[in-house]
Amino acid sequence: MLLQGKHIALLVENLYQEHEVWYPYYRMKEEKAAVVMVGPRVDTFTSKNGYPVTADLAASEVSADDFDAVIIPGGYAPDHMRRSQAMVDLVREAVIGRKIVAAICHGGWMLASAGVLDGREVTGFFAIKDDLVNAGAKYLDEEVVVDDRLITSRQPSDLPAFCRAIIEELK
Repeated sequence: MLLQGKHIALLVENLYQEHEVWYPYYRMKEEKAAVVMVGPRVDTFTSKNGYPVTADLAASEVSADDFDAVIIPGGYAPDHMRRSQAMVDLVREAVIGRKIVAAICHGGWMLASAGVLDGREVTGFFAIKDDLVNAGAKYLDEEVVVDDRLITSRQPSDLPAFCRAIIEELK
């Protein structure tokens, strides 16, 4: 019950990585946070393996001020998310507003597209290291990196450390 009263946006889009949506979703709910699925539109999206998730709200209907944290899962969903200006704006506003922003795996693509990585220490899936570095970040190969309310992890096996860091920063 460490997160009672906290509001979290969990971003969703097609081709998401199942563990990187559902593990944080249930872990944050377990701590009594209110978790809202936010997509580029209110719709049902499918994971890389066809598992559905329905967005509760569209990014254009919310503001970073509505949330204490934004979680960006990986898979190939971030490549689709960043095609939505409202999704990119939500991430940018959350970082600028000093909200907790947590990205795992390919979620760093959203941070790069939001233009919020200059001078930041981050990690992410090794295949997007060049994208993160070219966006101005210092890449660290660690299971979780916390840089002033920005939390990043590399892959599904890092989810326990990723979720612990989110909870620690939110409580």
